[in-house]
Amino acid sequence: MSLLERYFSKTPETKQNKAAIAYLAALDYIAASHPEISNCIIQELKDQRSHLKLIASENYSSLAVQLAMGNLLTDKYAEGYAHHRFYAGCENVDTIEEAAIRELKAIFGCEEAYVQPHSGADANMVAFWSILVHRVQNPAIEKLGKKNLDELTADEYETVRQLMLNQKVMGMSLNSGGHLTHGYRHNISSKMMRSVLYDVDRETGLLDYKALAEMAQKEQPDILLAGYSAYPRKINFAKMREIADSVGAVLMVDMAHFAGLVAGGVFPSPLPHAHVVTTTTHKTLRGPRGGMILSNDLAIGKKLNSAIFPGAQGGPLMHIIAAKAVAFKEALSPAFKQYAEQVVKNAKTLVKALNDQGFNITTQGTDCHLLLVDLQQQKLTGQEACDALEHAGITCNKNGIPFDPLPPLKTSGIRLGSPALTTRGMKEAEFETIGFMIAELLKSLQQGDIETTQPKIRQKVAKLCQSFPLYKDF
Repeated sequence: MSLLERYFSKTPETKQNKAAIAYLAALDYIAASHPEISNCIIQELKDQRSHLKLIASENYSSLAVQLAMGNLLTDKYAEGYAHHRFYAGCENVDTIEEAAIRELKAIFGCEEAYVQPHSGADANMVAFWSILVHRVQNPAIEKLGKKNLDELTADEYETVRQLMLNQKVMGMSLNSGGHLTHGYRHNISSKMMRSVLYDVDRETGLLDYKALAEMAQKEQPDILLAGYSAYPRKINFAKMREIADSVGAVLMVDMAHFAGLVAGGVFPSPLPHAHVVTTTTHKTLRGPRGGMILSNDLAIGKKLNSAIFPGAQGGPLMHIIAAKAVAFKEALSPAFKQYAEQVVKNAKTLVKALNDQGFNITTQGTDCHLLLVDLQQQKLTGQEACDALEHAGITCNKNGIPFDPLPPLKTSGIRLGSPALTTRGMKEAEFETIGFMIAELLKSLQQGDIETTQPKIRQKVAKLCQSFPLYKDF
């Protein structure tokens, strides 16, 4: 019996859901072509339904968002941008991209919006390149008395190229919660520019703006980068702009983790202060996996189209852009604002529950959707904790704490996030329970009694998951 037949047999006609029918029909169709892939998708659904997902960078997109990704738009080449394409026959995808941009501008109140980046990492690379073209390449070409790159001799081109690669970016270190693309030595961001990294204060775990300003004066970066992957506090964007202005730097903000909180009005927006803002479209924004770039600086913003194509990418993923448009429309609803507020409440509740059980939370709390648990006093590694929690049905990720003495594959901490379970409808009471479950399990791991405790926690997890079903319409 197919999934769709099983659904019809169990679900009265009056309760049938069009999205569920479309989703199950798609899985049945995939199964006819490649059963192994269909089975993996179904198993992933079962796994996510039966686990408490506390991975801060993950969420659950709506069925409408997911279905928008699976259609013939994936076959469409649309290099360029709306009404300025390399290929003909792009009228419909022009409308789709314009809709996504329109919704995005309405969410964040910005002048320029670009929805083509395939990921947050791509968005960062494109933004870097756009800044370098505006601030370095074009002035260098003008100084040579030429109009564009094509007029340069080979020697002139090499001079400009070397100049582009000799600029400096100053971002938060991976050690303090920054992202790989913020200048990490093994990432391309530190190859295309010279990279200097700032850290949080060793005692408080917080950003020290005075120390940051002093470092900026010493290093004179061309780009000052704000944003994080594992820093649980708000950033003073006005202060960051003041520091950037003091050294003539461009302020770029990567808000990939907290974009949904900005959209929901519970986190400060970087747009009034930053020259360029990048973000992913999943995480707290609850869209498909992808990236985007926003700007109120027209001089830099106007360079972004060419920085995307032919600068860094080929054809945009129009099926993903369609899904982005759907997600952006959802983010404009009053319900999304309520969701964003609940995300923060739930994260704060989780902090309190773990604190009450004797666990140390870096920076003593959180302002957003994530928190870092320092396990040094429990003498546990992040890897050990992550594995134990997963076997009990709770998924999170091991994560380095500031100035972590352990290597990245072990770590001294775990990162927990509230977005996904908030999407499932859980509130403070449930997050308090989850905090106590995590504490109980990790204490038993510390005491060597994990085999006794793990099954008990697994039963509690199962009960909680059943009370808050994922995609409950099928």
